[in-house]
Amino acid sequence: MNAVSFSVADIFRAADLLAGHRIAIITGAGISTESGIPDYRGEGAPARTPMTHERFLAQDDADRRRYWAGGELGWKDFSTRSPNAGHRAVARLESEGLATGVVTQNVDGLHQAAGSRRVVELHGTGRRVRCLNCGQIFDRRAVSARILRDNPSFGVSTTVTLGPDGDAVPADTTDFVVPDCTVCGGLLRPDVVFFGEFVPGETFRLAEGIVAAADAVLVAGSSLVVNSATRLLERARRRDLPLVIVNRGATRWDDRATLKLDGATGEVLPALAQALLD
Repeated sequence: MNAVSFSVADIFRAADLLAGHRIAIITGAGISTESGIPDYRGEGAPARTPMTHERFLAQDDADRRRYWAGGELGWKDFSTRSPNAGHRAVARLESEGLATGVVTQNVDGLHQAAGSRRVVELHGTGRRVRCLNCGQIFDRRAVSARILRDNPSFGVSTTVTLGPDGDAVPADTTDFVVPDCTVCGGLLRPDVVFFGEFVPGETFRLAEGIVAAADAVLVAGSSLVVNSATRLLERARRRDLPLVIVNRGATRWDDRATLKLDGATGEVLPALAQALLD
């Protein structure tokens, strides 16, 4: 494995490795940092206490109120973010027929906003909310409107620090009214995978399909700590597929990559896409 801070020569080395292959693209939080969404584990990443399913369902609803309140504050900011050059480069590779699809660990929807069509969101999406009782799915924007209606003074003139998954830390949630299901009155939660939960089986099978259809893998903006992504890479490794990693800082797969480029995805990916398409 070669680990380098990227140069023009390294872009061409990566292009040579990927040329003529159908590429499965796996992305993590690092591809969205240039859109203003913080990374979980990169240098300067904010401290966080991720929500678990057990805490969310606890009879004492303090954690649930804090989660929904923080999520609403963050959503106002999170939902206005736009794709960056890295997302657009990934979409270009797909539209030009070089990629089998995108498997992302992100919940921000920026790949779709950039034009990617075959996207598997391993950890769900912040754009949807579902009822834990009846299974009804709601658009997050509609739920947000209800939250603001039921909490008219909440978040007024509040400056928030955005977290990696659109969460923020509210000052006080004592009187915050948590939204419920308008169909059955059940508990709602964003349609995301909480910390410690398994990726739904059907979602993982779709991700496996993107890797199975490929004969090379490009990882962008992930430290490859989360098992859901590394399980996919294990499948690629067993087939001895070329693996190119683009990430700022070390990843857990650096010593197994065919080539590692240390750099910002928003800089490396456009250059790599151009080299592959020239």
